[in-house]
Amino acid sequence: MKRKRIWKNTAAGLSASMLAGMLLFTSSALTAHAADAETAVLPVASNETSKTAPKKDAVAATKEFRIVTLGDSITVGYEPKMTTLPYGYVERLQEQGLLYGRTQVDNFGIAGLKTSGLKNFTDAINAGRTLTADEIQPNLPDPRAGQIGTNTTAIRESIAQANLVAMTIGGNDVSELLGTANTMSDQELQEKVKELLSTYTTNVTAIINDIHAINPSARIVIADQYQPMPAVAGKELYAKLMQASQGFTQTIDGIAAQFTAQGADVKVAHVAKEFVGGEGTMTHMIKDRDFHPNQFGYAAIAEVFAKTIWGDYTKLTAPEAGQPMNIIVSGKMLNTPYKPIIRNGKNFVAIQDIVNAVGAKTVWDNKTSTATITYGDRKVAVKMGAKSVIVNGASVAVDTPAFLNKVGKESKTYVPVAMVAEGLGFDVQYVAKLKTVFVNP
Repeated sequence: MKRKRIWKNTAAGLSASMLAGMLLFTSSALTAHAADAETAVLPVASNETSKTAPKKDAVAATKEFRIVTLGDSITVGYEPKMTTLPYGYVERLQEQGLLYGRTQVDNFGIAGLKTSGLKNFTDAINAGRTLTADEIQPNLPDPRAGQIGTNTTAIRESIAQANLVAMTIGGNDVSELLGTANTMSDQELQEKVKELLSTYTTNVTAIINDIHAINPSARIVIADQYQPMPAVAGKELYAKLMQASQGFTQTIDGIAAQFTAQGADVKVAHVAKEFVGGEGTMTHMIKDRDFHPNQFGYAAIAEVFAKTIWGDYTKLTAPEAGQPMNIIVSGKMLNTPYKPIIRNGKNFVAIQDIVNAVGAKTVWDNKTSTATITYGDRKVAVKMGAKSVIVNGASVAVDTPAFLNKVGKESKTYVPVAMVAEGLGFDVQYVAKLKTVFVNP
């Protein structure tokens, strides 16, 4: 006898205990960075993360591409039974941005959020009001919601300075269909979907209006709704849910078209089509009866967002175990015969590689065994074996000194990549998941 598979409603009834680990990164989501309000444009495609604060001067490029992310648990990067910090589409989106230049992401996603909750949230941000968790949306499972709701002034500032606002929202509005669609007649389902789409349209339109009022020049990119139920749940149910998903895609396309006609820069990231046929391998539905994306799903969402924003997506991978980390300078992998070296847990690179990659100049003093690197009005002097480097005349201590490393018949000066890059005023961001450091002038 064939076993009947029973699919229960997997709406985002995430418990506070399941989300307790998210408190670890609350601070990163709550700090809005008040930097120079310079006008920046969307980087054009050519051909956490731990972050060091960028040092800015008259020469190093000071413009950052600023991204604000809003929405539900997909924006948070949630997965069931998660025991580590999230690695979702937002983190991957930041990595893609770093390939084009300095990129800053402020993530204000709230797990369990519906379009009504996000509307309450953006209404308050626009009006300069604070909110309690229940004022955002009753019974939110995200323990950070109350703290985020009290930080609306900083969040408003972050949105006002953003080049891009990216959103995922609506999944919790329609998740009830996963458990009820199979019990409805076609007529009942059509009426329910029509009701949901009406509410979705009203709320999403208000959300975009709020964001546009705060920052009329920001590009707004919002995802459509993927359908997570695999066909193995039943062909009839699958067909019904696919029809509902297509209705949501058509609706958000229509909303975006209306805003575009009014001069607003609103785009749709069409993620739904990427999940068709892969629902069982791109979500946790089969294993955990949970509609959230797994790592394959989040990677697919990030790719769609990146292509919508930059027109391109670059797949990034970590180096093999035991190998030095990847170093990407101005969007290009540092590919050189003089491979990075790990010494005392720190990554060193041949000084000439960094100099060539950014267009800096270097002078070697044989008498003092000192390499002096100049980039604009910044100057870093590195003496072999010294426990400090000289940055613009000031001594800065280093844990591990520079050294000469023999490569073939040549001896090359190796320096700590972070110290030199920061000393020259560059932005240095390390992504632990990828074992990759991004360096941008």
